[in-house]
Amino acid sequence: MSKKLSPNSVFQKKFKKNFKKNLSLENLNLENVSIDDLQENNNFENYYQLKFFLDNISSCQLADAYLNIVKRSPTIYNLKSINNLKVYGKIFTCETNSYDWGTSAIAIDKAKLDDILFISVVDDKSAVWGEIASKAAIKKGIKSCVIYGSCRDVDVLYELDFPIFALNTVPNAGSPLGLGKFNEFIEIDNRKISNDDFLFADENGVIVIEKNLFNKVICETLSIKINESKYISKINDNISLSTIVDLK
Repeated sequence: MSKKLSPNSVFQKKFKKNFKKNLSLENLNLENVSIDDLQENNNFENYYQLKFFLDNISSCQLADAYLNIVKRSPTIYNLKSINNLKVYGKIFTCETNSYDWGTSAIAIDKAKLDDILFISVVDDKSAVWGEIASKAAIKKGIKSCVIYGSCRDVDVLYELDFPIFALNTVPNAGSPLGLGKFNEFIEIDNRKISNDDFLFADENGVIVIEKNLFNKVICETLSIKINESKYISKINDNISLSTIVDLK
């Protein structure tokens, strides 16, 4: 039996469709967006604007914006894309040792829909993530996994629509012990990364933005993206880059 649509729901569906169709960088208003708008809720305008924006930027623009505001880099160095996919969302943190891949299995159970698992590993001598963990995470509705350590089964990971980022790849794994920590802040290179912080990762690298800085960085990134578009337009008009940035 088909679900009957109310006049109000039909109107909302049509309004949303037209709203999404007319989105552009120039008409975005991100002043009131928050990290909670990463999921569609009652404020669908914020959700669709934020999604459109994040789909059309790279980690480079976010990194520049963060640097302008905080005066340091948001990059988590040495993490590389394993299968050249892009992802953004809230972090679910866990910490383990490379001999314990069981912590990864428990983290999949504990994480929420659309979370990004961030697994901090003491070393990278053994893999804590691979094919089976990826397929379990996909089934749970997790968006991605970032391993500050090693993963394996790269030949399979290449074929999955599931973004993976790691320090290293190795063929060996540890044991299913499940002795790690969950949902606590982790520290990497003197940076504290907390549960529900924002992560954005692509082929350029991985960056993390603290939850309380999310709106400021997003708004600054929009300004940078618009300015870059202007630079490219001027370059297409045969104006040199050094002239555009006022170097001569």
